[in-house]
Amino acid sequence: MEPSTSKLNEKSSPKIAREENQGTSLENRNVLGTFPLMVPRQLKSEFPLPAAVAQTVAEGRREIEAILRGEDERFLVIVGPCSIHDPKSAMEYAQRLVRLRREVQDRFCVVMRVYFEKPRTTLGWKGLINDPHLDGSFDIQQGLRLARSLLLQINALGLPTATEMLEPITPQFIDDLVSWAAIGARTTESQTHRQMASGLSMPVGFKNSTEGNLQVAIDAMKAARSPHHFLGIDEEGQTCVVATRGNRYGHVILRGGRNGPNYDEASVDAAASELERSGLDPRLVVDCSHANSGKRYDGQEQVWRALIDQRQRGSRKVIGAMLESHLFEGRQDLTTRDELHYGVSITDGCLGWEKTSELLLEAHQQFARLR
Repeated sequence: MEPSTSKLNEKSSPKIAREENQGTSLENRNVLGTFPLMVPRQLKSEFPLPAAVAQTVAEGRREIEAILRGEDERFLVIVGPCSIHDPKSAMEYAQRLVRLRREVQDRFCVVMRVYFEKPRTTLGWKGLINDPHLDGSFDIQQGLRLARSLLLQINALGLPTATEMLEPITPQFIDDLVSWAAIGARTTESQTHRQMASGLSMPVGFKNSTEGNLQVAIDAMKAARSPHHFLGIDEEGQTCVVATRGNRYGHVILRGGRNGPNYDEASVDAAASELERSGLDPRLVVDCSHANSGKRYDGQEQVWRALIDQRQRGSRKVIGAMLESHLFEGRQDLTTRDELHYGVSITDGCLGWEKTSELLLEAHQQFARLR
């Protein structure tokens, strides 16, 4: 997508001219401009946390923590769009999902995937927070407002939310509204993200690397369980040293790699054994998308069914799964907002709602027959 003429570009032009005229400047030579951002406390005062929403978040976290401890035998399902680009369609999806959550809650703990930050291998749209208008204007302040507002609305339905934490300062704006977080395959090896995870208030899943390396996720779990001191911001936006106690609810997410998938029983057993050798609980979440599905959205169905089969045969090593799902199946290229099809992903391809509902209801019936 070609970036449009934007407020960012307009504001930065005078700054560029001044920098070029300085000639001898040794700093910020490649910085076009800096733009003040509201502080976290300001955003939270604009979009305060009601008691009912706080209860949804807290209960979601407790349920996931109990599953990770092995005290709750339900299967964790993190399901929703690959990334949120349209709050209206996201809310329609949430309204459908919360009804399904209630229908299957005796066998499944369903959490909605509400991803606002999109890591890129090279270039591309970086998510609703970074570019909420989808036009290269990078109105990050509005992106944060949209993200917090949407999380409040979804949690108000009684539906817990999950997201990927990418930018290290983002949690200060939204983490009180998130019940589960992920650190992606491209950032699991990052010291910055491991430190950040050590201070997050919810369970955190670490994906194996894009190559399929599991050790980086195990190392990340170990690092995030420990206390850290690092640079960050507080609720007033003040740069500070952040001291953390460590996050005991880290876990591995198997997402496959360049050498193929890793959701099959042999791969799961091998991953569980590696965790045990490292002194960690052998409980895993499997991402049904990405390399596990061969990067085909409809390939997620095969992965899901294989996991349900493992579960039916008594395995408890896989405690949850991730599904990329939207109102309608597939994906579309990002053009202008007016040209986009409603309820279709603009990033990775997703299962449609009908198939998603079918898979969960079918598995629910299968699990019910076990007792």
